[in-house]
Amino acid sequence: MNLKKEFPYIILMALPFIYLAYIWNTLPETVPTHWNASGEIDGYGSKNTLLIIPFMLPVLVYIIMTIAPKIDPKNKIATMGKKYEQLKFFLVLFMSVLALFIIYSSKTQSLSSPNIIYILLGLLFAGLGNFMKTVKPNYFIGIKTPWTLENETVWKKTHLLGGKIWFVGGLLIVCMSLIFTAQTAATLFVIIAVLITIIPLVHSYIEFKKIK
Repeated sequence: MNLKKEFPYIILMALPFIYLAYIWNTLPETVPTHWNASGEIDGYGSKNTLLIIPFMLPVLVYIIMTIAPKIDPKNKIATMGKKYEQLKFFLVLFMSVLALFIIYSSKTQSLSSPNIIYILLGLLFAGLGNFMKTVKPNYFIGIKTPWTLENETVWKKTHLLGGKIWFVGGLLIVCMSLIFTAQTAATLFVIIAVLITIIPLVHSYIEFKKIK
């Protein structure tokens, strides 16, 4: 392992653990663990469950993103070079911020603004859309349908369109989350998320049929 290369990831993964250790003695034994779309608490659990959050978010994503290039049978991920490292850093950073936000919300026992979650998810979609056009055909990341995996041209066209749609959709989610109430933002988030998922899937099928 190249410690110098991995050091930024180690810092990002450690931040939620450090913050959790700092506030641990101030936490009650029972803390909020789930909120509904309106930001109301609808689930409680032991504060020990908060230890799982950093493992399930930044640490797990880091492990997956580190292993994927090594087990990619087509060895396409490795050819992405710096773009893949940028994508990996972006995802680990996002998950670390999300873990910090969840732990902070559990500490304060309130979701200061439910729309923050949708803003973060909108930024995630926009960020992924920005990287999507650079993703090479593989079995681990990207829009994986029978048609994109079958034909490299279909993969490229699908990810070019998908990248644009995810980027625009992500920005729309951010803007709507700044304007509307949590309930409305939640509804619009679901609608946009479904659309930006379905459209590239349908597009990949249409492009495959054109080629065949």
